[in-house]
Amino acid sequence: MFSTFLAGLLMLSSCMKDRKFICVTFRFTHMHRIVRRYFPRRKEKKLLLENISRSLGINVEDMFKSRPRVEIVETAKHRIFVFDDCPLIAESEGQLFPTLLFEEYLSDLPKIVVDMGAVPHVCNGANVMAPGIVKIQGTFAAGSLVLVLDERNQKALAVAQALVDSEMAKTSKKGKLFRNLHYVSDDVWNAAKEL
Repeated sequence: MFSTFLAGLLMLSSCMKDRKFICVTFRFTHMHRIVRRYFPRRKEKKLLLENISRSLGINVEDMFKSRPRVEIVETAKHRIFVFDDCPLIAESEGQLFPTLLFEEYLSDLPKIVVDMGAVPHVCNGANVMAPGIVKIQGTFAAGSLVLVLDERNQKALAVAQALVDSEMAKTSKKGKLFRNLHYVSDDVWNAAKEL
């Protein structure tokens, strides 16, 4: 944060030498600050694992081990569930979704490939629109989770929720098709990187 401020001041001072007036805007985004960290009690942990298994369709105990160590990290807007020191699942507004660090789960999700022009928008939290989609891999129903990839590098950009099924998404030429739940450099991503 301080380095951004300092870079802005240096830019401002170099422009003042040329006698040009500019407007400098600083954006401070530290909403990912961790508010609370705790280990849930046995009963809360059991309910949490059941909810994750039901919502995401995975058996958490089989995926990790019979009794994974679970920690809950709360930020201003999200709850992040850390399994054996890995932040793998997050919750926002009652919606559970995998973080971009949960590669075992993400590899099984249907993939949405977007063109490079859509990448900065998706990485700023924009929903995925039909014109930016290059390819759809796999089939899915409305409400399913999908992984958004960039066209050039095939890198994961976001986890999104389908607003329409795969057949409708393939034929759509305009409109919002996927709701962005979690993306690179969002609050969940930044908080997970701090853990």
